[in-house]
Amino acid sequence: MKILIDARFTRTDHHDGISRYGASLIEALSERPDADLTMLVHDPRQLALLPDVPHVMINSPLSPAELFVSRRINRLNPDAVFCPMQTMGSFGRRYPLVLTLHDLIYYQNRTPPGFLPLPVRLLWRLYHLAYWPQRLLLNRADVVATISETTRALMETHRLTRRPIRIVGNAPQSDAVPRPPVTAPDKSLLYMGSFMPYKNVETLLAGMAGLPDYTLHLLSRIPPERKGELEKRVPGGATVVFHNGVSDQDYDRLLRSATALVTLSRAEGYGLPVIEAMAVGTPVVAADTPIFREVGGTAALYVDPESSEEFTRAVRALDDPPRWKSASSAGRAQALTYSWDTSADSLLAALEEAVELHAKPAGGGRRRTRVQR
Repeated sequence: MKILIDARFTRTDHHDGISRYGASLIEALSERPDADLTMLVHDPRQLALLPDVPHVMINSPLSPAELFVSRRINRLNPDAVFCPMQTMGSFGRRYPLVLTLHDLIYYQNRTPPGFLPLPVRLLWRLYHLAYWPQRLLLNRADVVATISETTRALMETHRLTRRPIRIVGNAPQSDAVPRPPVTAPDKSLLYMGSFMPYKNVETLLAGMAGLPDYTLHLLSRIPPERKGELEKRVPGGATVVFHNGVSDQDYDRLLRSATALVTLSRAEGYGLPVIEAMAVGTPVVAADTPIFREVGGTAALYVDPESSEEFTRAVRALDDPPRWKSASSAGRAQALTYSWDTSADSLLAALEEAVELHAKPAGGGRRRTRVQR
């Protein structure tokens, strides 16, 4: 199958969640002898974070030319196209298409990502005022992918698409190996994620008041004004380090020595750091939400995301060496239930289904396809 994968959401410096998702799927698919892959990129610097797969340079997904990108793709004559987002232009397309919706976070938390240009941020806010624009985007596909059962259930609740919804999940890196045995982990806690309000970093900081012997490492890049806001929230006697971004190597090193990865985010599409931590045997303290329950299973320690006291008690529970070792082992077992090979299988099945549906003549049922489980 000649597959075209949209890799234009790959970062040029270091991966974020969507960037890693797309690159990992490309790598897994590239090992399949029956998958003839070509990537779409818009910046040569993206290639440094992508597998060695043939590519075509094309416009940015944020360019006005995106409205007519399908004309260029038609000339490449793919058997099927996969985009890890739902915003890919499709006007006049003549190919089967799988689009992806990761989550519905921005319907409740409408602050757009700061890296978007101002006009796009304004449109973003307007777009998330109602569900009908999302329906228009998703119904342009033949099949819609998402990354979790939690998100699929929300999509069905809000009737976001008439197309089949298929799970193409996230996974830890395929080369993740357990951390070496330790007599006692470092008294460190890691947070990996953005600092948008729904991420609820403020409650993590409040919980550090009861953990003066621990260091909370905030790993991600953070705008100066947001850093200033959070620094004012650090309790007296607490130790909090703002890293403002770390390399993959530093992240791995810190993760393998920490007591726990922590996140009290109120909303996620998946929560990749959770499964990344579990894959190497680092316990997780997470908000008690449906998505974290889905990803973390019975391995994570769950707390009320609004309770800094519960967060403090969960971390203190890991002071007990047998409890820490039990959480570490349970996390590794949970992580083994996810793999990029499995996700690649799911994506191939979704692409094949898209080919079949696209081939049906108008009026033959393709537009009446029901959501299936």
